[in-house]
Amino acid sequence: MSATNNLALLKEYQLYLRIEKGLRPLTCEAYESDLTTFAEFLESRDRTLLCAAQEDLGGFLEHLRTHAVDSRSAARKLSCLRGFYKWLLLDKRIHHDPTVNIESPKAWKVLPKSLAEPEVAEMLERAAMAASHPQARATALRDRAIVELLYAGGLRVSEVTALSTGDLVMDAGRVQVRGKGDKERIVPLGRSALEALEEYLREGRPHLARISTARKSRGTQDAARLFLSLRGMPLTRQWVWHLVKALDKTASPHRLRHSCATHMVEHGADLRSVQVLLGHADISTTEVYTHVALGHLKAVHRKHHPRGVARAPVSESPPEEVPGVVDEKKNGRAKLMLVYSKPRKDPS
Repeated sequence: MSATNNLALLKEYQLYLRIEKGLRPLTCEAYESDLTTFAEFLESRDRTLLCAAQEDLGGFLEHLRTHAVDSRSAARKLSCLRGFYKWLLLDKRIHHDPTVNIESPKAWKVLPKSLAEPEVAEMLERAAMAASHPQARATALRDRAIVELLYAGGLRVSEVTALSTGDLVMDAGRVQVRGKGDKERIVPLGRSALEALEEYLREGRPHLARISTARKSRGTQDAARLFLSLRGMPLTRQWVWHLVKALDKTASPHRLRHSCATHMVEHGADLRSVQVLLGHADISTTEVYTHVALGHLKAVHRKHHPRGVARAPVSESPPEEVPGVVDEKKNGRAKLMLVYSKPRKDPS
């Protein structure tokens, strides 16, 4: 019975998140997963979501820790539970919030991992070679356009799969992106990405769209999607992930996004511009890329700071002989010794 009550309550909360809060479907799915995990934990204690206490929250966090759930994931789940019980409290379904005085797990600040510029260039070149083959299929042109777009615009994988043909403004060299919270932003694109998109729109997408049009049951929204599969279906996030992995085992769509931001900072872009490009709500999220590019900053400091100039390399030519100084090698190390000009006494 408790499982049925929990399920009904979670469905009601999902409607609240989608309709009243206006959250994106992926965000709602993540919240549902976290709440379901907590509900299953409560069911093992013969309790429901409505009668959970602080002891249950503490036990849940300890349960996550013993099952090797990292602190960042545990903190996210706790944040989800705070929002859920705040909703119950405002709706007067409970009289006490069990998440009060529950401290969030301390999370280590993890720096985003990015690819080096030669690695990205090699991956893009590999995709371009496949697309330039005389027998290249529409999918090869599509794959190249996707990878170029991920790196050129720093787009999230969900943003790429949600793009429609109307979002592209090729003459202006930009794309309109809908990110988290349905926030829209304009992302400029470079020449290489525009060329890949133009070729895909001209020679690749018409073949895939023809299949999509043949499917009478498909909605107009799906048919207008920019990137389509061989069956005329919109691509999924998992499919794009596998595409990037096939080009480079160490890469991922989100790592390409990190690479875009890191390389821009290394080439002198200001954080505010990178923040707008990536669609970060808070610039503190963007500031992490200053730490990622620390090696580049050190090189710039050594080159431009008056006290940071690297020492001149030691000349390989033999040193000039200085009167009164000889070079004596002892234990493999050069040692300078002064030779006094006082004449030695003749032992005879």
